[in-house]
Amino acid sequence: MNQPVVMITGALTGIGRATALAFAREGHRVVVSGRRDEAGQALAAELRALGAQAEFIRADVRFEADVRSLVEQTIQRFGRLDIAVNNAGTEGQLGPITEQSVDNYEATFAANVLGTLLSLKHEMRVMLTQGSGAIVNLSSIAGQVGIVGGSIYAASKHAVEGLTKSAALEGAAAGVRVNAVAPGPVATEMLERFVGGDQQAKADFLATMPARRAANVDEIVQTIVFLASDKARYLTGQCLAVDGGYTAQ
Repeated sequence: MNQPVVMITGALTGIGRATALAFAREGHRVVVSGRRDEAGQALAAELRALGAQAEFIRADVRFEADVRSLVEQTIQRFGRLDIAVNNAGTEGQLGPITEQSVDNYEATFAANVLGTLLSLKHEMRVMLTQGSGAIVNLSSIAGQVGIVGGSIYAASKHAVEGLTKSAALEGAAAGVRVNAVAPGPVATEMLERFVGGDQQAKADFLATMPARRAANVDEIVQTIVFLASDKARYLTGQCLAVDGGYTAQ
């Protein structure tokens, strides 16, 4: 059995879900994770219908016991871990800096930063022993350029990029690659929440993008799949902005 094993956190919606489907279509063995059992089991069944070996394992990345168990159960089921996509996260409560709370900071950083750190910790323990592996973290262009009303979210994604570079340096000599993808606006429920469901606000925001539109999830997923593949085997410690040219301005 030589199909790569991929584990995806935050896999039940949006980019995470689309990533699971893409790897399943490529014949990978897939472990999907999230906090909702019914949705997770339904996704695993959908992946199996595509011909993939797939399992759902419930985990909340804010808790180390959950992350440790997720990785351990993946190894018990498939014997190894070749690819990890750390997608779980939240945008938190949006608003001006002057209205931000400690609770919002702690909740957002727990999901986005602590969750990524714990995932890296336990994924790399396995991959360093194997002498191979590819990890892709989900950042955001907000972590590179900032975003009005999203200061805590932007700060958390900036931290994810720092974790990515540090982990890449630690894993490089052992053959473990760690990169990140920083999407611009993507046509998901998160984008709708960012604009408060205001379609005019969304149109005005997208008009600032050189591409004049949001990405679809598959455009982000293809970059994730590339970074996880042997085609990118000398690429590590990088954060690729997939943003329709926004950060080139």
